[in-house]
Amino acid sequence: QVQLVESGGGLVQPGGSLRLSCAASGSIFSINAMGWYRQAPGKQRELVAAITSGGSTNYADSVKGRFTISRDNAKNTVYLQLNSLKPEDTAVYYCNAGIRRYITDRIPYDYWGQGTQVTVSS
Repeated sequence: QVQLVESGGGLVQPGGSLRLSCAASGSIFSINAMGWYRQAPGKQRELVAAITSGGSTNYADSVKGRFTISRDNAKNTVYLQLNSLKPEDTAVYYCNAGIRRYITDRIPYDYWGQGTQVTVSS
C-alpha cells in the first residue's frame, strides 16, 4: 500500500508564505513525476507545479515566479514553497505522484494525497 501525506497548509495573509510538504510511504520501487494540484470551491482541479525524477519543473502561469517546487528523492518527498500569496491562491492543494510499486510494474500508477487547505485572507 502507498500513502501520500501532505502537511503545511493553513491561513496566511496576502503577501505571505507557506511551505507544503508531501511524503510518499509504503511499498515503493520508484517515483516518476511528482506534482501539486489545487481545487478552489466551484472550480476544477488544476495543475500548479510538477517536477520529474531528474528535477525538471513546470508551473502554471498563474504561479510562475511565486511558487517553487522541489523534491528530495532520498525521502520520497516533494515540497511546494508558496511566496507572495494572493487571495486567489486559496484552495485545497493536492499532492500527486506517479509510482511504480514493484520492479515488474510496467508503468507508474497515479496516487493522490488527501489534500491540505491553503487560505489567503486578511
